[in-house]
Amino acid sequence: MARYYSSTEVVALIDDLTEPRLTAFLSASIVAPVVTPDGPGFRETDVARLQLLCDLAENYGLPEESLKMVMGLIDQLNSMRGDMRALMRAVAAEPDEVRSRIHHSIRGARG
Repeated sequence: MARYYSSTEVVALIDDLTEPRLTAFLSASIVAPVVTPDGPGFRETDVARLQLLCDLAENYGLPEESLKMVMGLIDQLNSMRGDMRALMRAVAAEPDEVRSRIHHSIRGARG
C-alpha cells in the first residue's frame, strides 16, 4: 500500500519548505498530491519533487513561473524516458532481422 504524507509531515521533512511555499506550489499546480480523507496526500515522488523545487528556488532563485517551466520540462523528459524504455522492449521482442534493420536505420539517420 502506498504511503501518503500529510502537508505537515512534508513541511517537516524538507528543510526549505514552508507552509506558504507549499501553498504556492499547490496553487500553481506544480505539485498535485492525491486527495485523501485527511486532505492532500503526498507520495514519495511528490516529496522528491518538492525537495527539487525548494533546491531550485533557494539555490538559483527561480521564480514560480520558471519553476513551473523547469518541472514541466522534467516531466516531459521522464515521459520520454518511459516511452523509450517501452520502445526498446518492443524492439527487443522483434526477430533479429527486424532489429538489424532498425539498428541500421537509426545509424543512418544519425549521420
